[in-house]
Amino acid sequence: MSPASPAQLRRAYIAWLLVCFFWSTTYLAIRIGVKSLPPLGMISGARYLVAGIILCTIVAVRGIPLPARTSWPAHALLGALMLGVGNGALVWAEQWVPSGVAAVMQAATPFWMIGVQAVMPTGERIRPVQFLGLLLGFSGLILLASINVTASSMGHQVLHGAIAIQVSCCSWAIGSAYSKRHARHENSFGAAGLQMIFGGVMLMAASVVLGEWHGVHITARSLLPWVYLIVFGALVGYASYIYALKYLPVATVSLYAYITPVLAVILGAVVMHEPFTKTMALAVAIIFAGMLIVRQHADTSHS
Repeated sequence: MSPASPAQLRRAYIAWLLVCFFWSTTYLAIRIGVKSLPPLGMISGARYLVAGIILCTIVAVRGIPLPARTSWPAHALLGALMLGVGNGALVWAEQWVPSGVAAVMQAATPFWMIGVQAVMPTGERIRPVQFLGLLLGFSGLILLASINVTASSMGHQVLHGAIAIQVSCCSWAIGSAYSKRHARHENSFGAAGLQMIFGGVMLMAASVVLGEWHGVHITARSLLPWVYLIVFGALVGYASYIYALKYLPVATVSLYAYITPVLAVILGAVVMHEPFTKTMALAVAIIFAGMLIVRQHADTSHS
């Protein structure tokens, strides 16, 4: 793949900023939405299916060809990894895990990205200092999870939710690494649209199998977070992420995980009155200290 032009890099950084802002707000929208809508069926599946159809339609109307059919299996795999498992597990977890806490736990994504890169044949190996940073970060995640398990009357569900979020991080990291290594000369938005359609179909199927639609009562008010997630979480957020990932290093793109938890915690506390104690603040500080160590030495190893 040829190096990105200055204009492409500029647009990629703008796309990255859009990801940082709008994905900060989606945790709250998900938390509100799962209280009345099927998590996998509506909050994830139908959201990405609708957004993917809209995005592919926009691309087609503009006369831009969609990715070749020969590449569809690869896009289906990415849709399954990043949306089916990556987003689906997060949405499922937010039935019990507060939005701010979920965002902080999701901050482990850069750890997983570095780990995934390390096991790749030509990937960067983890240095001893980075390994210590990973241990420090995950110790903070364990502390944060234990606080919420102890404080909640649904301890087992919160624990399962915390584990699901780490499964989400791992799957997202694998999908991001695969996307970066198999980048093609094709329209990024068409590719994102296909991935959303494939991921949405997978999630809708899982929702039906799990019987999520029994007794569901959808109202105009309950649809508001769903519409927000379609527009800003999927159409703007995911499409921007795929574009940024095409032209920027994976480690750079993953830095959104430093920014989104901060705003998500603030929004959760202000809007949903989610608690944020001194011990939770300590756990967050430990997680970010681990991230800084890992990130700093990743930069040094590439210099």
